[in-house]
Amino acid sequence: MHPDVLGWTATAVLIATLVRQMIKQWQSPHPETVSKWLFVGQMTASTLFTVYSALLGSTLFVVTNALLLLTAVAGQILAWRRRRRTDAPPPC
Repeated sequence: MHPDVLGWTATAVLIATLVRQMIKQWQSPHPETVSKWLFVGQMTASTLFTVYSALLGSTLFVVTNALLLLTAVAGQILAWRRRRRTDAPPPC
């Protein structure tokens, strides 16, 4: 088996897990349960790892880290929208 198959499989599992977590978070009646610092940390680390991977010339890790960055951004947007919706005063 080619080593890249393991890497791409790990990427698929990781992204699927994160997407499932975002869906669960979106459906949760308590959106504040996930810290905004989780997303900030993930976005920072993913950005740095993407650049690092590009400098090393590793397509596998560039794609993986870019996808991780996208999930962090999407998660942060979902959390902001959810918090804004739950914090909004009820309509008159």
